[in-house]
Amino acid sequence: MHKNRILRYITIAAILFLGMVWSLSMASDEGKTAEYPNPEFLVSAKWLKEHIRDNTLVIVDVRGDKYYDGSPIPGAIRLPWTAFRYDDLDMNIGEKFVGPQKAQEILGSAGIARSDAIVLYDSVERDGGATASYVFWILDILGHSEKKILDGGIDAWQRAGYHLSAESRTLKPLLYQAPSSEIQKWKLIDGSFIYSRLGDPMYQIIDVRSHAEYVGEKGTTGLRGNPFKLGHIPKAVNIDYTAAWVDEKTKQLKTYRDLQELYRGLDTSRGVIVYCNSGRRSSFSYFILRLMGVNQVITYEYSWKEWGDPEKFYPVESVERKFSGDDLPGTSAGMESVKNAEDSGGKRRIQGNPRGGYVSCGG
Repeated sequence: MHKNRILRYITIAAILFLGMVWSLSMASDEGKTAEYPNPEFLVSAKWLKEHIRDNTLVIVDVRGDKYYDGSPIPGAIRLPWTAFRYDDLDMNIGEKFVGPQKAQEILGSAGIARSDAIVLYDSVERDGGATASYVFWILDILGHSEKKILDGGIDAWQRAGYHLSAESRTLKPLLYQAPSSEIQKWKLIDGSFIYSRLGDPMYQIIDVRSHAEYVGEKGTTGLRGNPFKLGHIPKAVNIDYTAAWVDEKTKQLKTYRDLQELYRGLDTSRGVIVYCNSGRRSSFSYFILRLMGVNQVITYEYSWKEWGDPEKFYPVESVERKFSGDDLPGTSAGMESVKNAEDSGGKRRIQGNPRGGYVSCGG
């Protein structure tokens, strides 16, 4: 009897302790979100749970059909992020954005209104947040003001102990129409835009791919199976999109202070162009920068699938570059530049060399 009583007390104490840890964790998430310059772009599982019945709130499960398990967050509608992409066989560019007009048709067909407050989520364990961010980027292009991403995705929702639904919600189709004056078409760029600004001091370019891709140690292929050129856009600085995660397990976002350290030297008074291989990973870095209060940020959506195409005469290099300044984004408007860097021999390198300095245009 005495042993049973002790065991009962230990169990109760453990439950209370776990409850306290969970409460502190939820409070910590709320505090972290409030630190960002644009905190309205990110919500915690706790916030979503408290607002899940708001009439103007539309929760959107953007997981691709291949990875959708049939168990969404209660009240969520299904709108796979892949619905906004298509393969352009003529240009040999796969997974291109369908464009503002078609995107509005897709949103309207899903029952999303211009006035809705949208919460996007994916499986962070699977996608790392880089598919919810792609739809966020589209909504930003369309000038949709009320849009948010669930920090940690459906995984964070489940870790918080909240239940899932057996089916998704279906909304009645309607007309989604963004005023032309609010569509940010200037954020839709191609390779020629970047090429004409390679020497422009008012632009900074960030390659968000892996370090191996950046320096040309790892390559990819095109829609037709043709190998892309190796390296990166000249003068681009490499900040891997995964570096914004706290860790590989939860893949939740770092605090604002840690993100400032990650982007140390970035001058937020200048334009920022981010790119990857197809626009998915760079959309995540786009979201991070928007969360940090950077407005003049552009995703080069065609990314390496256009720039790295050997049929395009765009120059590439494989030398590593760093931001020269030491200021933290958001604390100084001082003009910073990218360090000029050379390989050890100071010589030009031929196309396809995985390491070293400048690489030819190809073609």
